[in-house]
Amino acid sequence: MLELVQAGGWLMLPIIACSIASLAIIFERLWSLKRQRVMPENLVDQVWKIHQEGQLNDATLAKLRENSPLGRLLAAGLVNRNHSREVMKESIEEVGRQVVLSLERYLNTLGTIASITPLLGLLGTVIGMIKVFTAIMAAGVGDPAVLAGGISEALITTATGLSVAIPALMAHRYFIGVVENLVLGMEEQALKMVEVIQGRREKDTEG
Repeated sequence: MLELVQAGGWLMLPIIACSIASLAIIFERLWSLKRQRVMPENLVDQVWKIHQEGQLNDATLAKLRENSPLGRLLAAGLVNRNHSREVMKESIEEVGRQVVLSLERYLNTLGTIASITPLLGLLGTVIGMIKVFTAIMAAGVGDPAVLAGGISEALITTATGLSVAIPALMAHRYFIGVVENLVLGMEEQALKMVEVIQGRREKDTEG
């Protein structure tokens, strides 16, 4: 492995750094974007039960915010539970934008890694070919060993760059899809809570 790194030249260092960063981001996002962590099961039902029991206070809302991203959305709406349906929805949408940003954390970096590592590999190819032609000008084409260093550097950096970029790109696309599905699910749960609370409030008003 060390021999490959040495043969690839100094451009192998930023490519390896990109591979380490991409792996760290992938594992962190796999953990952070687990559905149960983002959208705990039956959370809306638990919140509705607390609301019916009259135990929905500032301390409960603060705990709900810390519970999960879905909890943040629900808490944003519940703060305005005594206001109109539109006010509740607007507060949820406002916090929702912040939640989306937190769910997409590091994904731009992962996308950047997927974009730049092939370019680093291509740069290594160009540098390697420059060395090849320099060697040809200095020593001619009679000794293959003179050309081997530049050719190997060109091939190794290109292959390594692509090996890092392809998984990074796949992971980036996958996580974008996961975030979109989670956001849709959270919006559905939050709007369900709004409709239930506002419907109950309207019935109480009419009664």
